[in-house]
Amino acid sequence: MASTLLEETRQAHDDIERLERLIVKDFATQPAATHKDKLLQSHRVRGMLDGIQDRSAKLIRIYQDEDGARKEEIAQLRMGASDNVFSNFYERLREVREYHRKFPDDDLTEAENDEALLQEQPAVPFSGEEAMGRFLDLHELFQTYINSKFGKQVDYYTYVCGVVDFGTIPRARRLSKLYRDYLGSLVGYLESFYERTQPLAQLSKQYDKLEKEFSEQWQAGVVAGWEDRGEGEQGDSAASGALDLDAFDSADELEMLGGAVGAERVKEALQALGLKCGGTLRQRAERLMLTKGKRLEELDKSLFAKGTLPAATKSAAKQEQRVAAARTVALLEAKARRLCDMLSSVIEDTKGRIEKKQAQTYEELVAEQQEAEEEAAVVEDSEEEDEFVYNPLKLPLGWDGKPIPYWLYKLHGLNLEFKCEICGGASYWGRRAYERHFREFRHENGVRALGIPNSKAFYEVTSIADALALWKSLQQKGKTGTETTEEEIEDADGNVYSKKTFEDLRRQGLV
Repeated sequence: MASTLLEETRQAHDDIERLERLIVKDFATQPAATHKDKLLQSHRVRGMLDGIQDRSAKLIRIYQDEDGARKEEIAQLRMGASDNVFSNFYERLREVREYHRKFPDDDLTEAENDEALLQEQPAVPFSGEEAMGRFLDLHELFQTYINSKFGKQVDYYTYVCGVVDFGTIPRARRLSKLYRDYLGSLVGYLESFYERTQPLAQLSKQYDKLEKEFSEQWQAGVVAGWEDRGEGEQGDSAASGALDLDAFDSADELEMLGGAVGAERVKEALQALGLKCGGTLRQRAERLMLTKGKRLEELDKSLFAKGTLPAATKSAAKQEQRVAAARTVALLEAKARRLCDMLSSVIEDTKGRIEKKQAQTYEELVAEQQEAEEEAAVVEDSEEEDEFVYNPLKLPLGWDGKPIPYWLYKLHGLNLEFKCEICGGASYWGRRAYERHFREFRHENGVRALGIPNSKAFYEVTSIADALALWKSLQQKGKTGTETTEEEIEDADGNVYSKKTFEDLRRQGLV
């Protein structure tokens, strides 16, 4: 059927009203019960909103009438009405009948179309590790990081914990093309994950606000790690932070103390200054001692690694290119931090999942995967997701709304109850919740109400009488001067022990 602009306008208005009505109906009459339902509903609504935007853009083009077709059609209708209104009417009627004879399947009722649209199941691509948007899958970026010059050899859990900890990377490495490509891939993945899990959110508005704030901070020179806006040097020899050369008088002394300082420490010092870091320990020490008392611009250019010359030795064009590259890197880092802030809960869940998988055996991993596949098949085949959940042991519910496994319940000690009199007799189930509550506001407020500081000495004290007695004892020791300060020692993993405990553990080979 030959459609006219007026018919297209009317149809676009009708479609917009219909889609708006369906969006309201989807939210009002079909509440999502599970994570999967909520995600699919959000994507379904996102598709309807995109349809409204497409039709609105079409209406704008019609009303702007840049080619004058709409005015011409209106003029033809007026002329037809004045000449022969009946011939014009029957001509249009014949076109409508001819169209429906050719396409009888298109004659569907509006109710059928609406029902089909509300039952639509959008295909959202997620990897198996992402588990329908519950966890991040950073394995590919992790491999890029640990195999790059700017990365470190860390495990996957450590990488996820510090995925946006860019300040530990030397400036010279952060200005490399490989690092920019890595940042671009990281930001691209986080954007994709956020849009797939939050289809109704408007990431562009977040970016507009971020870029405005970033531009102001960049001009003011207050962007963390980029206060010089990429224009400054990579640092003086004594102030670059890698190694204090004032403690050494010669390269021989630096080489002799290589066992204490460490060959890697000397290498890191050279990298921080942008100098070549190859050769033996002796050659590295001689190269590093050349920088003592000098600025980087005074050094021979042959000492610097490729692409890491100090700013003062570069031409204006190269300096401008360096500043532009620095701004690009800083903006990508800011975007990555903002996205991680918006996905903070997902990152925490991801870290918890990694810890859980590290504690599982191969058989448990296989069993968990099979169980997840069976549950997914049951969910797809079942029409009733909100049926009664059998939970006679009163186990806590997991992310899927079902009771957690009993072995996990016992593993975390959730069957153990701890009461705290200071918190008003509140109960805490599990050792982890019990230990965490000593740093929470409720406990701290209760301790302050007793006139006692919430210090380390009162850790695991839950009785009011015990707390008051301990506080009185500490005050008396302070007055009489009998209080002794016990020496504490920290091991390589950051655990703090008393000196006696540390010595006992060391003799047993446990630290």
